[in-house]
Amino acid sequence: MTASRTTAVRTAALLTCAALCCLGAPAARAAIGSCTVSSSGVAFGTYTPLQGAPLQSNGTIDIACTAITGRTGITIDLSSGASGSYATRRMTVGASTLSYNLYFDAAYTQIWGNGTGGSVEGTARIRRRTPNVTLTVYGAVAAGQDPGPGGYTDSITVSVNY
Repeated sequence: MTASRTTAVRTAALLTCAALCCLGAPAARAAIGSCTVSSSGVAFGTYTPLQGAPLQSNGTIDIACTAITGRTGITIDLSSGASGSYATRRMTVGASTLSYNLYFDAAYTQIWGNGTGGSVEGTARIRRRTPNVTLTVYGAVAAGQDPGPGGYTDSITVSVNY
């Protein structure tokens, strides 16, 4: 293995806020007028081929809501990305892949998805007095892989349901 190969594997899982789904809240309880979503991607940095431990990094999802009455729960879904599976997401460069996943918890035990395929939905509480919330996205690239050099990426869509 050459040094240039070791330092040439750059990885990133990009979080895009391309979907905002309004499901509405019960009229008699609480309601949210609208929400805006922004995110910072999970930039893993340099992956060393065949490294013994997962490469971990974090990103964030920022949600700001308006016209809130009472308090209400929201759910936050992440798409499966190009792999189409929550079991193992894959970043790609050309035909090469690098396995990784995104998690709702800091213990890396709850795969963040949409509640299907072994994943969980993210949850948060929005209140009139605290209308903004920032959630951490925990990411890990699986250890022991031997990818070719390149800048590996995947695109994940964030959906906020309220």
